[in-house]
Amino acid sequence: MTYYKIISKDCLQTELRGRALLEHSILNKGSAFSSEERQKFKLHGLIPATIETLEQQGARIYEAYQKKTEDLSRHMFLRELQDRNETLFYRLLTSHIGEMLPILYTPVVGIACQRFSEIYRRSRGLFIALPEQDRMEEMVANIELPDVKVIVVSDGERILGLGDQGIGGMGIPIGKITLYSACGGIFPGVCLPVILDAGTDSEERLRDPFYLGWRHKRVRGKEYEDFVDRFVKAILKRYPTVLLQWEDFAKEHAGLFLERYRNLCCTFNDDIQGTAAIALAGLMAAVKANRAIFQEQRIVIYGGGSAGTGIAAEIVGEMQRTALAGSLACDRIWMIDRWGLLHQAMSSLTAAQKPYAKSLEHLASLGMSGEREILLEEVVEKVKPTILIGVSGCAGAFTEKAIRTMAKFCERPILFPLSNPTSHCEAQPSDLIQWTQGKGRIATGTRVPDVVYQGKTYQIGQCNNYYIFPAMGLAILAAQVSCVTDSMFLMASEALSGFSPALETEEAPLFPPPERVREISKKLGFLIAKQAMKEGSARFMEDAELSLAIESVFWEPAYVSLTQV
Repeated sequence: MTYYKIISKDCLQTELRGRALLEHSILNKGSAFSSEERQKFKLHGLIPATIETLEQQGARIYEAYQKKTEDLSRHMFLRELQDRNETLFYRLLTSHIGEMLPILYTPVVGIACQRFSEIYRRSRGLFIALPEQDRMEEMVANIELPDVKVIVVSDGERILGLGDQGIGGMGIPIGKITLYSACGGIFPGVCLPVILDAGTDSEERLRDPFYLGWRHKRVRGKEYEDFVDRFVKAILKRYPTVLLQWEDFAKEHAGLFLERYRNLCCTFNDDIQGTAAIALAGLMAAVKANRAIFQEQRIVIYGGGSAGTGIAAEIVGEMQRTALAGSLACDRIWMIDRWGLLHQAMSSLTAAQKPYAKSLEHLASLGMSGEREILLEEVVEKVKPTILIGVSGCAGAFTEKAIRTMAKFCERPILFPLSNPTSHCEAQPSDLIQWTQGKGRIATGTRVPDVVYQGKTYQIGQCNNYYIFPAMGLAILAAQVSCVTDSMFLMASEALSGFSPALETEEAPLFPPPERVREISKKLGFLIAKQAMKEGSARFMEDAELSLAIESVFWEPAYVSLTQV
């Protein structure tokens, strides 16, 4: 059953009346229902007599929000508001986006995932447990949204740097869907978060008496893959043109599912492609600010999982685009995983890691031996990188010695400790500023306070995917894109790098403030759609028509008229 029908951008039709209408978050206006609506939908006596504007509601709810003193309490307050009244929620969020994004997403979303079962209040999205997979099509049919256009799905196995959270991983799809609407202007009524519950290997979750997920060790292998395949087929049967975004799958599954489905539907993996694209945008901005040449950079990536290999692939793609051969581009990248620097004698290399594994002869030429573990400090000393990226989830991995050594031979070292949440970050920006004597160009995955060093204030840019994937979704919906390509992400990276404040002011952050994200999403969405048209995967439109299409899709949180069935 669907409870409403989308008539236009400004009008929804519904058969709900009375309290049932007030309980529906997309339709509810609370105290803002007009006198006519109160009569038409049988609301008299169910809400206070005073009729408020959306602005008045926002002011009142913001005052209540400010009285919450703990981050998790604020997170829960906002989620409860979202469950009651989505329009009011998004108006509040977009009005205070810089303040509230860290509360709704990183870093606080990590705590919310860990305590998901404890703080669970109301269903949002679709929960699909492996033991119930025979009901897959029935569960998909139970989705009340009339026309789902965007799905974010996770299995909860690799949540941020926190590991396997089981069903608690649902906090990530919920958060990403929120960002699609808040940052990319996509109507929340066409977005759906999904968790695939295949069990969990977290003993803490399994022992938790309040844990709401399937109490079973995580299922792997063919049975698990068949479960995921069954989900994809059921979703595509009902929503054949939906955008399917994969989120926080373990590295052995992230790449597998991306390759399996990328030519069958409109899909991408945000950990691989989105993280890579936002990192590349920051790197391009930093290199431009340094007045250097991108192809000449020496890059060390600390973390060889899906994020690390995705970033490496995106860097190689950009270097190839600027006429550097693929093998030479791979030579510019040095990747360190849990067993040290990757080299060709290692037997556990994944397919995604192999292009960056160095030969033993190459290591020997630099005075390094593959017969032992090669750690970061030695790599920095011998390779002399200009760029250091962290996506390992290992707190403190960027040691003082490594950074000070790097700063000796590099005038403006580019340092990206990107792991989330903050407790898993490879280094704290305040330390990096001190160790480089204020010369480091720094970006982090989570928003952090300004750093004051020797009388100067340094703003640290947030290298967060919310600058990329919402714009990607906007482009896909506006131009009816059928396939997401790597070149679309490259276009997004290049375009976003041009918005860097560091290109105008020496000590400015590498990324624009979050207050500009909606404006930037429109501009990136336009360019991404143009790239898709060039590749033949989108409906062709002239520029003026495309601009109108983006504006027609782009949703502003405002109350719409409701009509009766």
